[in-house]
Amino acid sequence: LGLPRVCLRLSTRGATASRSFSTSTTAAPSKVRVLVSKSHNPFFNLATEEWLFRNGDISRPTLFLWRNEPTVVIGRCQNPWKECDLNKMRDKSVHLTRRYSGGGTVFHDLGNTNFTFLTSLANHDKERNSKIIIDALSTFGLSAETSGRNDITIDGFKVSGAAYKLAPPRALHHGTLLINVDMSVLAGLLNPNKLKLQSKGIASVASRVKNLSTLCPAINHESLSKAIIASFCNYYGEPGAEAEELDPSYLSSVEQLEKVYQEMKNDSWRFGMSPDFTHNLEGRFESPSPWGTIDIHIQSSKGQIDAAQVYSDSLHPDLIELLMQNLSGLPYSPAGVDEALAKTGRAAAAMGDRLGLPDLSRDLQELGRWLKASL
Repeated sequence: LGLPRVCLRLSTRGATASRSFSTSTTAAPSKVRVLVSKSHNPFFNLATEEWLFRNGDISRPTLFLWRNEPTVVIGRCQNPWKECDLNKMRDKSVHLTRRYSGGGTVFHDLGNTNFTFLTSLANHDKERNSKIIIDALSTFGLSAETSGRNDITIDGFKVSGAAYKLAPPRALHHGTLLINVDMSVLAGLLNPNKLKLQSKGIASVASRVKNLSTLCPAINHESLSKAIIASFCNYYGEPGAEAEELDPSYLSSVEQLEKVYQEMKNDSWRFGMSPDFTHNLEGRFESPSPWGTIDIHIQSSKGQIDAAQVYSDSLHPDLIELLMQNLSGLPYSPAGVDEALAKTGRAAAAMGDRLGLPDLSRDLQELGRWLKASL
């Protein structure tokens, strides 16, 4: 499949007007519904999508367009410690979110345009939805095609991936379109550290990807959104349908949406759905630290440390045993490490000179920095 020689600009035919979100209107309701988020908050956008899936009117095919500030989104059954580099994400202030549907890990930033189709299960047709996206891309002179499980490609490069959630009588099809994503950030965040991690989770499949803006400079979020809305409305014979604009102020007026939003932000959802796994951390601390070589095996499930086995050639076995005891039962997170080390420090201080560690606080801080950087 070759790339087109000319890049066409979007026609205004079939373009729609927009209005603020409202639960009612004086005009007769359209056969379709178009929603556009004005927020870049990933928790709001993903919560809105889930709220629509749970409560939306499935008698009207619905399109929801949105984009997020930098965010890694993992699938419902995935393990964040396996799929992404949590340490780099913290350094770069990148959100971690977990969606309610399956599929692999994706990176969102303002260079993505995300789309969601909601219909009844009886009216669900992923080929039709993909065609709506492909037809929108064709208005820019791009020839796209479906490929693999859920992808859309151009010239063999992936420009869109999708996932599905079916719960009779409802069906949701959502995906992301790469417009101008920072690929260097994308590669760094979705490649986990080379640790001895064994997991029952689903590892994402690496794919060759390309930004749409490199194929056609006329494509940006606004122009592509207009093209998708026009393609969607024209398919259903509603070229004049208005787009409703959403923002987080709507949370306060809809109890069910606020509930989903709080669920989406909660650490027990983001980390607690992780499968059981064992994480092996190895390091060596030279003088003046007393640790020597340390080898920690952490067994975790649902974001908690179920058990920790610590091996070391340290000359201070009592401290090693205290650390092993205090890691168990805590969250598998930097905050959990801090709590374990604080408990270890208090217990070690109570033992007094028996440990023979004149710089206990410094040594625990050094260990803590290493542990949190290795998560």
